[in-house]
Amino acid sequence: MEMIDILREFGKNLRAERSRAGLSQDGLAEKMGICAGKHIGTIERGETNPSLTTVIAILQALDISFDKLFEIKK
Repeated sequence: MEMIDILREFGKNLRAERSRAGLSQDGLAEKMGICAGKHIGTIERGETNPSLTTVIAILQALDISFDKLFEIKK
C-alpha cells in the first residue's frame, strides 16, 4: 500500500470517527487545543502526514483507540 493510500484511509477513518462524535472540524480542533479546523480538513483529505503528537491529540479528543484510525480496509 502506498503512503498516499494510507493517508487517505486514515483521513477517511478520522472523518467517520469525528462525525460519530458529533464534532465539526473546528470542534475537534478546539478539543485538541489547536487553533485551526482547516488542519483537520487537510488530514481528512489525506493531504498531510500528521505528526505523532497530532495523532495522539486526535485519539484523546475523540476518546478512541489507535486501531480505530489505523484500520486499513483492503
